Amino acid sequence: MSTTEQPMTPGFEVDPAAFRHLADAQVNVELDTGDMILNMGPQHPATHGTLRLVVRLDGERVIAADPIIGYMHRGYEKLTEFRTYPQVTTLINRIDWLSSFANEVPFVHAAEQLMEIEAPPRAQYIRTALTELSRIATFLLFLGEMGLQVGALTPAFYGFRDREHVLNLIEAATGGRFHPNFNRIGGLKDDLPWGWISETRNVMRIVLDACDVFEDLVVGNEIFQARTRSIGIIPGELGASYGVSGSNLRASGVDWDLRRDGKPYLAYPELDFQVFTHPDGDSFSRYWVRLQETRESARMVLQLLDAMPAGPVMAKVPRIIKVPEGEVWVETENPLGQMGYYVVSKGATGPFRVKIRSASFSNVSILPWMLRGVYVPDVVTILASLYFILGRSEEHTSELQSHHDLVYRLL
Repeated sequence: MSTTEQPMTPGFEVDPAAFRHLADAQVNVELDTGDMILNMGPQHPATHGTLRLVVRLDGERVIAADPIIGYMHRGYEKLTEFRTYPQVTTLINRIDWLSSFANEVPFVHAAEQLMEIEAPPRAQYIRTALTELSRIATFLLFLGEMGLQVGALTPAFYGFRDREHVLNLIEAATGGRFHPNFNRIGGLKDDLPWGWISETRNVMRIVLDACDVFEDLVVGNEIFQARTRSIGIIPGELGASYGVSGSNLRASGVDWDLRRDGKPYLAYPELDFQVFTHPDGDSFSRYWVRLQETRESARMVLQLLDAMPAGPVMAKVPRIIKVPEGEVWVETENPLGQMGYYVVSKGATGPFRVKIRSASFSNVSILPWMLRGVYVPDVVTILASLYFILGRSEEHTSELQSHHDLVYRLL
């Protein structure tokens, strides 16, 4: 016969607190969804070009980051084999489109070395001035755009506004704002236009005032400092092992500048200038170093204008240029870092082989090491602080992966 009475409970009490860890473990298992893969780019404004970052996240923290490059493979080195020497400058203008004039100088200098000719002193001074103007234009854009990465819109407008004054000078002298194609083997295409020197002096005063504004508006901003100090630190020795150069390496305390420490070129040995370094190696340091270098470049331009020699801007060269057989390596301090050309000539009207060493590829290659352990918002500021151009970062990704794997094994 059935009954509706409830069975008697056991004769002992159960303490729920003793089994609380079991409930916590169950919740943890349910919430453990594994690492999240986040794709940044290749069409993302924070990647500064066609760069794709595959970021593996644990919550908001980056576990691993792999840069995927090659979306803009333009094959400059192969194209130079099918151009004459004067035609090559049209190609290499576009390697770093922000500081295009500076790209022409090392290649033209390499051809001049093989031909054993030297540009006249006035051409050397003008080349140096235009190279520094390209550096100023490149850095003004960085100084404004870096503020944009932390949510400050005003510095970006200031950077574009002040950069226009410098681009006007480059256009007035060369005829082109982005791609001047102004260098010639043996000198320059034309002399400076009337009134250019006086206008350049006025613009340099504007640049120096702009640097003061950026120092107050950005460097002194506590939000900017909180987002950049102790973020994205590059140890000096590690940066050098990756091939990082230019302002990024000097911001890690490495006192090295090809304008002073490399083989003498252009009019730099005749200038009195200072090389700035910073010991911290973080994103803030990279901004601070470029700010000081912008000021120093403006002072260098003023020195060049005061000491500008008279005379021709073009040496005597053959009408059809054939570079003698030989090979040469020339490197210069470009705005983004070390820029080098290894040129092999077989005595023809064009180069037999050209190897181009740009700064951006090495600056991108250190990203897997830098981004490990940072938070997602810091990825954006780190990318901006490295300041690379993807036009010459088209080497194979396998080389990049094997490079940082080797460094990890050595550390």
